[in-house]
Amino acid sequence: MRSARRCAFNGEERSMIPGSPAAAPLPESEHRRQLRRAIIASTVGTTIEWYDFFLYSIVTGLVFAKLFFPHSDPLTGTLEAFGVYAVGFAARPVGAAIFGHWGDRMGRKSALIATLVLMGLGTCLVALVPTYARIGIWGAALLTFLRFVQGVGVGGEWGGSVLLAMEWARTSKHRGFVASWPQFGVPAGLFLANLAVLVCSWAAGAAFLTWGWRIPFLISIVLVGIGLWIRLGIEETPTFRRLVEEERVEKAPALEVIRRQPKEIILTALARMAEQAPFYIFTAFVFAYGTGALGVSRDLLLVAVLCASLVSFFTIPYAGHLSDRFGRKRVYMIGAAMTGVYGVIYFALLNTGSIALVFLAIILSLIPHDVLYGPQAALIAESFTGRLRYSGASLGYQLSSVIAGGPAPLIATWLYARTHSGYAVAGFIVFCACVSLAATAALRDYTNKDISEEYAHTHDAVPGTQRGVTVEG
Repeated sequence: MRSARRCAFNGEERSMIPGSPAAAPLPESEHRRQLRRAIIASTVGTTIEWYDFFLYSIVTGLVFAKLFFPHSDPLTGTLEAFGVYAVGFAARPVGAAIFGHWGDRMGRKSALIATLVLMGLGTCLVALVPTYARIGIWGAALLTFLRFVQGVGVGGEWGGSVLLAMEWARTSKHRGFVASWPQFGVPAGLFLANLAVLVCSWAAGAAFLTWGWRIPFLISIVLVGIGLWIRLGIEETPTFRRLVEEERVEKAPALEVIRRQPKEIILTALARMAEQAPFYIFTAFVFAYGTGALGVSRDLLLVAVLCASLVSFFTIPYAGHLSDRFGRKRVYMIGAAMTGVYGVIYFALLNTGSIALVFLAIILSLIPHDVLYGPQAALIAESFTGRLRYSGASLGYQLSSVIAGGPAPLIATWLYARTHSGYAVAGFIVFCACVSLAATAALRDYTNKDISEEYAHTHDAVPGTQRGVTVEG
């Protein structure tokens, strides 16, 4: 017989003996209420985290090259600024390992509170960094360190947010739609970041490079306070509660998932290539390309990306819904193909120089991305067993940031510098789409299946545990 264990949830110590009231399933009405709260908490939290992360992306192309690398020519300064920008992506797998371990060992909720605080502090401090004119190269060094802190925070955020929502789903029939809501935080954060920079650009005018760019970073501390208030009021997921009750919590989940499911980690990382790299070309590199190569105004680009993020408010959850109906892999592979084709159309529209067509190109750019991003959360999370899911999903998701997201603006800038053609960048997007198609084809499709049972029938059971134990919320 299992010994009695006690575990703290929401500040309250509860018995986790099987059959105890703490282990009893919630009534339908209460379960629905908790699901709604989990979705709201996940979505608001990811919105704040991505606001912080995207804010840095936007300002990199507009400000940092001028203020922190002033003695470089414009192209070299942009490359150096995007080099600092890429540090945040290199740090994301570190955050995935740290908070994946935390989330699989101590719960999704506590890990998500820690990631929010870390990300918010890192972002707020960026506003206080002196420029090259004040402290020389140390300004860039401080930016690099804070970007690393941001990367660690966001590296642990995604997996926990997705699981917080997905593991409260009572059935597997709507898992794609439920898991897509934390993904909603990406366009929402992108919208808020562009809006904040745009408003500060209008308000500060010529002083934007002096002090105006700092205001959006300072606003982050207010958003973090709101996010903490929401997250502190949620319950731990049924999946993690059950893992504690059944004494199936892993001692070293990050190492265990690398040992047991390395194929899934690699394939999910490669499957993100068509979503991750083009997204940062469409939302970060476009500022350098638009203001430099095309001579388009900063404010026009900000408004266009802002409008594109508004479209994503609808396309991301709808793509998640479609994946529940037609299958995760099928919808995802359609999105990858769309992204490859649109990469060429995108630069064809930009290169016309027409304000209307440039605006149209940017607004449409995130639709193929959203067809990928909507079902992506469930596609990745479903690939890993419950006791290793935070670590496995986080590592797979964030590993792609090193090979795709972080290098994308650097690769795009280098390709344009060598060829002076946007079509070279489009070729890179096509390459990413092909990699994603191949990797996704090799993944298993768990749409509308009990993922815990699926794992039990296809992998070796864990010593000391019963095969087929359901750990799905």
